[in-house]
Amino acid sequence: MSDPPAEPHVFVVLGATGDLMQRKLLLALYHLHRQGRFPPGSAILGVARHALDDPSFRETCARSLVAEQAGPLDDVRRFCDEMLFYFGLGPDTSESYQGLSARLQQLEQARRLPGNRILYLALPLDAVGPTIEKLGGAGLHRAAGWTRVVVEKPFGRDLASAQALNGVVHRFFDESQVYRIDHYLGKETVQNLLVFRLANAFVESDWNRDRVERVEITVAESIGVEERAEYYDASGALRDMIQNHVTQILSLVAMEPPARGSVDAIRDEKVKVLRSANPIGPDDVVRGQYTRGTVGGRAVPAYRDADGVPPASDTETYVALRLKFANWRWQDVPFFLRTGKCLPAKSTRVVVTFRAPPVSFFQSETEYAMNPDQVTLLIQPEEGVEISFEIKVPGRGMRVQTHRMKFHYADVFGVLPDGYETLVFDVMLGDPSLFVRSDEVEESWRLYSNILEHPPPVTFYPAGPEGPAEANRLTQEWGQRWTTG
Repeated sequence: MSDPPAEPHVFVVLGATGDLMQRKLLLALYHLHRQGRFPPGSAILGVARHALDDPSFRETCARSLVAEQAGPLDDVRRFCDEMLFYFGLGPDTSESYQGLSARLQQLEQARRLPGNRILYLALPLDAVGPTIEKLGGAGLHRAAGWTRVVVEKPFGRDLASAQALNGVVHRFFDESQVYRIDHYLGKETVQNLLVFRLANAFVESDWNRDRVERVEITVAESIGVEERAEYYDASGALRDMIQNHVTQILSLVAMEPPARGSVDAIRDEKVKVLRSANPIGPDDVVRGQYTRGTVGGRAVPAYRDADGVPPASDTETYVALRLKFANWRWQDVPFFLRTGKCLPAKSTRVVVTFRAPPVSFFQSETEYAMNPDQVTLLIQPEEGVEISFEIKVPGRGMRVQTHRMKFHYADVFGVLPDGYETLVFDVMLGDPSLFVRSDEVEESWRLYSNILEHPPPVTFYPAGPEGPAEANRLTQEWGQRWTTG
């Protein structure tokens, strides 16, 4: 099926000289333009405080795209010259936003646009609320056509701040205008969680407490904090990864099938499953911080030695936790979540381990206990699905081995589109299905409120191994261990 056409509009990026625009968002916009998904007459207006003119901004963006090897130089420059414009906001005052309003109207008149606008806030968290208020004060929450506002994660720092930010947003924008973006939801492999679960009867019939022993969600990174140390120290792994990316994956794995195909049906079920989660206590969480070590043959200094990190910082670079849901499908099934930096390899995956047969008369290659079957959903950098199962070893007797059946997207579809590319186009179409609703973001913060308010002490782990040994305690109480690989 071909994609529906988007309507002509101005795509406004506030924070257009920042890292997010230059590394991620600009590349997505360029690819959408090359695919012909921008309607005729549409324009991209970069907004920042820097005093630049259109040619200077275009040159900056062209260099960024060339550095990312986005496409041929002539094509890059054609995109920049045809699509990119700039407005220097200057001092952050109400008058500046009135100037932005006038610049938008001028651009719309020159290109004969109907007044449809996307306002993308590529801004730090502490700038989002004040910017929303100034946009609203200048009347930029309304236009001759439709207006949509895109807000990056993190949306708040805790439940109270998320509720306060929602209050500011809703003073000027209806919820139907708001697109809280988490680029993980734009990944094809994350969306495939639902397809694999619900489109395959042999999977869905076993996706419950009767058949599943445990579920693990891992988001591992091999890098440290790099140039993000100052931001990261004020955030930590729980806020930076668990509350958003990991929880989005969790909700798609655990939610009930939506009753209908409406825009809000999936989002309703995600909220419902988060509300059914049991409270997470201090014994259910392990916080870690990496010390000096070696990752992939590369020496890594300790987190506390990074520029911008206080010498006695107790910010976590690793979190492992367990939780359960008080609902019909998942009662008593443990879910284990973990994320960390300076781990052996980058890997985002979901491992669903099924219950072993209650009695077995088969002999495995190494022991009499049977290995349980597993489904591994690979999200990045590998993308696909792997299923492990038992087979008979040829020869006399009933010896068995565990083997894996593999499907990798690259073997069938080649390179998949970036999550930003998918989500930006959804904003153009006005499809909020893959965006986070206000009640969902609040439920996600509520789930982790107790840990944020009463964090357990940090344990240390050297860069390179699988994280702090203390994390093994979470699974060993069930007689289990973390899945590796």
